[in-house]
Amino acid sequence: MPQFLSTRDADFDRAFTALLGMKREDSPDVDAAVAAIIADVRDRGDAAVIELTSRFDRLDLTPETMAFSAEEIAAEIAKVPAEDRAALELAAERIRAYHARQMPEDASWTDAAGATLGWRWTPVSAAGLYVPGGLASYPSSVLMNAIPAKVAGVERLAIACPTPGGTVNPLVLLAASLSGVDVVYRIGGAQAIAALAYGTQTVAPVDKITGPGNAFVAAAKRRVFGKVGIDMIAGPSEILVIADADNDPDWIALDLLSQAEHDESAQSILITTDAAFGQAVAEAVTARLRTLERRAIAARSWEDFGAIIVARDLSEAAALSNRVAPEHLELCVADPDALAARITHAGAIFLGAWTPEAIGDYVGGPNHVLPTARSARFSSGLSVMDFLKRTTLARMTPEALAAIGPAAERLAISESLEAHGLSVRARLDRLNRSAG
Repeated sequence: MPQFLSTRDADFDRAFTALLGMKREDSPDVDAAVAAIIADVRDRGDAAVIELTSRFDRLDLTPETMAFSAEEIAAEIAKVPAEDRAALELAAERIRAYHARQMPEDASWTDAAGATLGWRWTPVSAAGLYVPGGLASYPSSVLMNAIPAKVAGVERLAIACPTPGGTVNPLVLLAASLSGVDVVYRIGGAQAIAALAYGTQTVAPVDKITGPGNAFVAAAKRRVFGKVGIDMIAGPSEILVIADADNDPDWIALDLLSQAEHDESAQSILITTDAAFGQAVAEAVTARLRTLERRAIAARSWEDFGAIIVARDLSEAAALSNRVAPEHLELCVADPDALAARITHAGAIFLGAWTPEAIGDYVGGPNHVLPTARSARFSSGLSVMDFLKRTTLARMTPEALAAIGPAAERLAISESLEAHGLSVRARLDRLNRSAG
């Protein structure tokens, strides 16, 4: 059974703190193995990737077959049912439209001293997206990673998607096609991350790597960070629902299970102001678990990490939510906008009972790659900004340098950086001679 907590309990704060501190992520010590894999790929390139793919994915490749050919992609896409294709196309359209609005504008202005200042935005040249493979791979994740990159203007976009035993998900290849991906490699694991970061004879290196993966992929992303950019280290999925009693308990139960079915380490939490409603939701979860296809996974998640918390009021519920800083936050209350105004830490907020989190996973428009493990306190979900760089611009006229240069010289002297100060003084001296 999940934990039942009430803010009125004398030991609530201790229990809630323990809930926040639960170790949910299965993080075996894989760093040494990953370090060896990365070194091997850097040293032997294609040969190492091919050997590791054969060992871990039971798939024998050559440099020529490391990537899907255009003909293979077309043949797999042809297998996609029309209804599935239409749904994926709708999702792609909505995700593209949402992310297009995120594009920032360049800026330039002349300040009071006469200096022209500003900035401009440019995309990374190449990005690599990691997509977990096999039949359990998620085409929606391809859209969520690839479309923002293309909207940002990334010139070359590559996907690494393992195909264990040769198993291919046609929807993943369709999603890649709809997103404008340039090449899809059938490689995975730490070896794929190493290949994308450092390059091989066949795989061209990229500037940024995004996308989820297992412990080996996460460890590899940590290790290559600095050589390339990364998005984030994703942990197990999580959802927090704040709901009043004026809701269907079965709807809320299904929303909680929508994350519990992802992973045994996922976490689903309900905060409600009505204890009887919380009990009704718990009973609805139990009923749904009897028939859910992924009930073994969902039940383990719910029993080990689930919680139902009874708060005194919605203000207190919002305060608790901010301490959780959930990946997904549903506000199933009469006035979700008012409650949302109290929320300062959340990856994504879903407003009202008619906005289940699952809409956000597929067709809502906002990105579903979101900060987990309370990192919404300091980070944001994936966006076009992850594929853009801001470059600052500055231009001094002689008059502007005369106005502000002496202050720069003075600060350089105070920091004992002589050449810094002299580089300004040389120009100021020429201005003074010209004036004289």
